[in-house]
Amino acid sequence: MKLLQILFKAILSLGLCYCAYLVVVRAIAHWHFRYQPAPEGILKAMEWTPQDPEYYASLARSYQRSVGEGSPEKIVELYEKATQLGPSRASYWIELGDAYDLSGQEAPAERAYERAQELFPQSPEINWRLGNFYIRTGKTTAALPAMRKAMLGDPRLRSPAFDLAWRAGADAELILQTLLPPQPETYFEYIGYLLRTRHLDEADQVWDRLVALGLSFEPPAAFFYLDALIQNRRVEKLEAAWQMLIEKNSARIRQRLNDQSRVTNGEFEGEILNGGLEWRIHAVEGALVTLDNLFFFDGARSLRIRFDGKQNLDYNHVSQYIPVKPNTSYQFLGYMRAEKITTDSGPRFEVQDAYDPSKLFLATEGLVGTSSWTPERLDFRTGPNTQLLILRVARPPSHRFDNQIAGTVWIDRLSLLPVQ
Repeated sequence: MKLLQILFKAILSLGLCYCAYLVVVRAIAHWHFRYQPAPEGILKAMEWTPQDPEYYASLARSYQRSVGEGSPEKIVELYEKATQLGPSRASYWIELGDAYDLSGQEAPAERAYERAQELFPQSPEINWRLGNFYIRTGKTTAALPAMRKAMLGDPRLRSPAFDLAWRAGADAELILQTLLPPQPETYFEYIGYLLRTRHLDEADQVWDRLVALGLSFEPPAAFFYLDALIQNRRVEKLEAAWQMLIEKNSARIRQRLNDQSRVTNGEFEGEILNGGLEWRIHAVEGALVTLDNLFFFDGARSLRIRFDGKQNLDYNHVSQYIPVKPNTSYQFLGYMRAEKITTDSGPRFEVQDAYDPSKLFLATEGLVGTSSWTPERLDFRTGPNTQLLILRVARPPSHRFDNQIAGTVWIDRLSLLPVQ
């Protein structure tokens, strides 16, 4: 029994000594690796612990950074050794793929990249490099799924991925089906990219796909796209997109006064969204715009504009775009209430062609002083090319000496109706 105890203690002591030896060896190797200049320090570390894959990969990186040190073949050999000693480390495989790629070995590079993806399938960096490799080698169809994974992991790669796919000549439908994950933010960023690069038809297709998928988003997220439709005179598409927003967000977008009226939220009972075909209110010094639930013509509130009397304002900062039909008669009706409005130029309603005011421009009389709710009406007929109007609450600047406007005006129950 004593002999067995002595033998056990001896084996345990040898084991402890061996462990201590390994610790010391690794510490010496790490010291050379950490504190000695590369590549000499790395080579010394490899002498002490030749089975550590990180030293082979580090030496390859050192040769890659230093001009004239290490041939492409030597760099490939070092990364191959790193993958042999550390076969489950995806980073070694991706670096081996880069080394193969730089040395012109396409098939081994592809295998190394794909092995890295197998080990770390959701890595944005690995999928990005793999996607770029596929693009460079003409395998665009295979590249898009990899770049899709890269975008899912790193949203900063969205715009570069869109640009890379287009420069590679990928088909627009293939991009839509294969590259874009079903995320509204990705779809909107892609629409923005297409608008910046003047691919308007493709942007419309992405919007249609977004709608068909039924993805949920807040209306303001789409306003930049609607603004692009306005700027590019795509009025029919604009109205269809707006109608879709109304259907999907009936709680946020106030319906029109009736089915015939073209003014959205004309009674100001809904939220002011500041975009699309809803009211747009821009802040300006000298005028404060708020919703008022104390004074209203109808419903429960109105829109109030208070002028502070310190500015001769050229005011047109409350407006709404309104699609209309060409060669059609319309009647605008709105109610306005004034309290102590100064100067000879008071607030008024204006209606004009959104693209060419010379084709259509009308205005009501400016309201000054104090008055109760007053109906303001405009009757007109659109021309053959008029499809979009701008409705404004405006106040032209006064040309008199006493020209700084003060007072308050309320507006309510605005409608634009086609008439026979």
